[in-house]
Amino acid sequence: MLQITGVSRRFGDVTALSDVSLEIRQGEFFALLGPSGCGKTTLLRILAGFESPDAGSVTLDGADLLGRPAHRRPVNLMFQSYALFPHMTVAKNVAYGLERERLPKAEVRTRVGEVLEKVGLTEAAGRRPHQLSGGQRQRVALARAIVKRPRLLLLDEPLSALDKQVRAEMQLELKRLQHEVGITFVVVTHDQEEAMSLADRIAVFNAGRVEQVDEPVALYERPRTPFVAGFVGAGNLFPGRACAVGLAADGLGVLPGASDLPDGTSALLAVRPERVRLAPETAEGAGTLRGEVADVSFYGGVSHVSVAVPGCERPVLVAVQGATRARPGTRVALSWAPEDGVLVPQ
Repeated sequence: MLQITGVSRRFGDVTALSDVSLEIRQGEFFALLGPSGCGKTTLLRILAGFESPDAGSVTLDGADLLGRPAHRRPVNLMFQSYALFPHMTVAKNVAYGLERERLPKAEVRTRVGEVLEKVGLTEAAGRRPHQLSGGQRQRVALARAIVKRPRLLLLDEPLSALDKQVRAEMQLELKRLQHEVGITFVVVTHDQEEAMSLADRIAVFNAGRVEQVDEPVALYERPRTPFVAGFVGAGNLFPGRACAVGLAADGLGVLPGASDLPDGTSALLAVRPERVRLAPETAEGAGTLRGEVADVSFYGGVSHVSVAVPGCERPVLVAVQGATRARPGTRVALSWAPEDGVLVPQ
């Protein structure tokens, strides 16, 4: 539905976007994920019509989008701050865009009523924004954005102002609404959990470039660049050279991994913490690496164990279900299945 081709944008000496190309499908929930300053919000503003690229093209259903002014695009942007009108009621906030289009009053009332019911705010229609909770204000902003039935809804860090519990509820709400209204959503976020839980596909940005576009599970389990391997989720990264059975790492020997890289290629071996097995150092068939437990952190359902391994710059992180018997100072052995180690070319 949306085709972004070779889009670049510079601000003086700073390159915000460099030759970005993406395809976004009809009805998709698509996330732009990356650290602050990587260019994702600049791309969102270009799609909304608040920014013009220096090069490249954007088409919606095959028609040029960049040549149309912001108010003529079938696109809505929901701001990070929500930008609600404080002197208007919830219903008036939601109706504002429709009234600007001079639609009949009866149609405006009907559409506002329908969308308030969808977001669960029918009873709050007569309140003003200062009388609402953060989660409710977010729903008003969402209702105002979808009431105009745009082809494309852009969301800039939509949940960043909410506390953890409300954020989790609103993630489910956003996903449900997106399926219900059938609008294509593009969300900008630096929160990996948010992107992974919401999106059908994710584009990972770094320094104005797209590093990888994939579905959440593939992105997590099969990173294709060192940046994605280090940025998406917690991970253990071992530098070395590709070999027939994995990675030859200086000072650590050969570490098991799955690779189609030519032997001798400079590479990183990425192993997720939950894939690493922890055993006593004296156990039969002890693991690939040996070290000493440096720290144990308990997070309710999961324990994170940091293991200092001679020859490794950083401790190896192991995720264990539930509580663990491992204590700082304990000698342990670490291992993982070859298919759980992913080789990424450096």
